[in-house]
Amino acid sequence: MDKENLSVVLHSPGDLRLEHLPVPEPGPNEVLLQMHSVGICGSDVHYWQHGRIGDFEVKKPMVLGHEASGRVLKVGPGVKHLQPGDRVAIEPGVPREMDEFFKAGRYNLSPTIFFCATPPDDGNLCRYYKHSANFCYKLPDSVTFEEGALIEPLSVGIHACRRGGVTLGSTMLICGAGPIGLVCLLVAKAMGASQVVISDLSAERLAMAKELGADFPLEVKRGDAPDELARKVEGLLGSQPHVTIECTGVESSVQAAIYATRPGGVVVLVGLGSEMTTIPLLSAAVKEVDIRGVFRYCNTWPMAIAMLASKRVNVKPLVTHRFPLEQAVQAFETTRQGLGVKVMLKCDKNDQGP
Repeated sequence: MDKENLSVVLHSPGDLRLEHLPVPEPGPNEVLLQMHSVGICGSDVHYWQHGRIGDFEVKKPMVLGHEASGRVLKVGPGVKHLQPGDRVAIEPGVPREMDEFFKAGRYNLSPTIFFCATPPDDGNLCRYYKHSANFCYKLPDSVTFEEGALIEPLSVGIHACRRGGVTLGSTMLICGAGPIGLVCLLVAKAMGASQVVISDLSAERLAMAKELGADFPLEVKRGDAPDELARKVEGLLGSQPHVTIECTGVESSVQAAIYATRPGGVVVLVGLGSEMTTIPLLSAAVKEVDIRGVFRYCNTWPMAIAMLASKRVNVKPLVTHRFPLEQAVQAFETTRQGLGVKVMLKCDKNDQGP
């Protein structure tokens, strides 16, 4: 094992550094991991550019990264289900206490939760990282490290589809064909959605959505009227969708989502936009359209692993760029420019494969 723990550390907006930090020692019920694959998320880039997301502000140096997989090197006292050599996917949100949200099975809503790369908690974009063993999930041999790292964004899709009540025969609109829109599409299809419209400004992203199973890619333009967009969706499906998942956070897109959804349907808000957004609330009220929020995910890793192992879901095409850990700044710049879909950093010097 290296003596040095190369890590990607954010000091302040725009100030991203590669630093050598101490190799951590696992405590009770923790494991030390040799990190393998870590995806870059839009939130990582947002912290890098702006130093904050909502109330979460970077006030001290913070290691980035939360879409991750690795190999167990050491287990702390009390760990029974994992041993050195096991390949694992990491769930980045770990409850710190058994509060009412934990007891209700909605631990993602716990105000005191630890979450990788959300200030002040360090993430796992480094060579060596320790994590709660209960939130490390063993990967079957048929699931690669990169697929393991993609379970984190895939979990957003699972949680969003669960919140929307997606089931066999559901018709859907997904607003936005970025990484999160695409995983929502993959999960929706695996859960039995019959027809899915997916909208985006980018023809390139819509082409990938089509490859991944979208029935109707819908290219939109800035300035399109939301109610007009809703009519286009109805024209493509032949009826209004049961469920709309909004992944952009853009005000006009949220408006279109509400106009488009059928009476009694559900709009799931995944994308984060401005604090105050003007929406046609009366339209939602008189149609009895439920508007449901999404905050990360909970209880999704076992389902995601089963989906990947059974080949019901294929996330491999999402990875379009790979960089060694030493080139982290270039990798972040690639993501910032919106090139490709998912940029993956390879943290193990001796194993740069998928």
